Amino acid sequence: MASITEREEATPSIYISEEWSEAADSVAYDSTTSPPPIALVCGPKNCGKTTFSRYLLNILLQRYKRVGYLDTDVGQPEFTTPGFLSLTVVDKLTPDLTIPCLKTPERCFFFGDVSSKRDPTAYLKCIFTLYDYYRKEYCKSDSPVENEMPLVVNTHGWVKGVGYDILVDMLRHIAPTHVVKINTTSERKNLPGGKFWLDEGYGGQVNLIDINSTRQDSFNRSVLIQKDARLLRDLRIMAYFRQCFPSNLNITTIKELANALASHPPYQVPISSIKIRHLHSQVPHTEVFYSLNASIVGLAVSSKQSENIPWCVGLGIVRGIDTFKGLLYLISPVPPILLEKVDLLLQGFIHIPTCLLQVQGCMSPYMSGNVLATS
Repeated sequence: MASITEREEATPSIYISEEWSEAADSVAYDSTTSPPPIALVCGPKNCGKTTFSRYLLNILLQRYKRVGYLDTDVGQPEFTTPGFLSLTVVDKLTPDLTIPCLKTPERCFFFGDVSSKRDPTAYLKCIFTLYDYYRKEYCKSDSPVENEMPLVVNTHGWVKGVGYDILVDMLRHIAPTHVVKINTTSERKNLPGGKFWLDEGYGGQVNLIDINSTRQDSFNRSVLIQKDARLLRDLRIMAYFRQCFPSNLNITTIKELANALASHPPYQVPISSIKIRHLHSQVPHTEVFYSLNASIVGLAVSSKQSENIPWCVGLGIVRGIDTFKGLLYLISPVPPILLEKVDLLLQGFIHIPTCLLQVQGCMSPYMSGNVLATS
């Protein structure tokens, strides 16, 4: 029976090469004075960016009390479910570099897709807002040295075409003190050599660290490891909604989680108290409830700040919609004290894993029979 744990299957124990160790030490200890380092990790898909970022977090935590982690990979985020862009403050070491874990971010946006391709402008706007929040809150000139917080920026693996342009814009806005560029032996998949994002005549200081992927084949060549990205995303979503239940409740398989969610009492949300926003698509007014029913939504709080980008507090499953009573039924692990602030539902392209819809005795536990068109 399949398990809902998040261990990446067929992943051997992580080998940290001497080159990787030296690179991490260079970021953490080369700078002996403030401000603390801002390190951006980049490279092609599956070259080890996330693993190196986890390792770098651990090294930085040996010197600093806490480290910021700006995750810009909406497809395979480190501490959140797919579809999020987030800033997380980490204050504990990661004991096992092979296992991702969920954490509550300091701030996050629900982008609503596993790639930035649909809307690069909105994607960059979210990242810039998160980074500016980090600068405002954690890089104050009058802060004591012991309160300073370095930042690790993990990036997506789309490094060609528009993806390359997005990365360049990101690098120019963040202006990191260190850029760690991971290369593989497949030159055509690597980023350009040197400080490719800088214009000629740039006078600022930036440390570029080139390292190789530690994934090796039988000829000692670095290689890309192909992962089942959809499976990993589904496992992350299931692990997130597993939080709806106490940790001591015996739910260890996907089937058990599916049944537990199908029978879990949902929150009742008055439809009149919320707004609905569709990301990356246009939905006719008469089809809004049809679209929203049996979907995963971002739970957001409207704000006049952040240039109309609403902060998000988590995810919810729309269990059903009763238009006769004017109620929407929602399942979410978000604490009630935060749910009370939610006044905006964001619907994107993050879907309920198919296995959660296949509950014995119910054709589809997330579909209501009385969902009517919007009047």
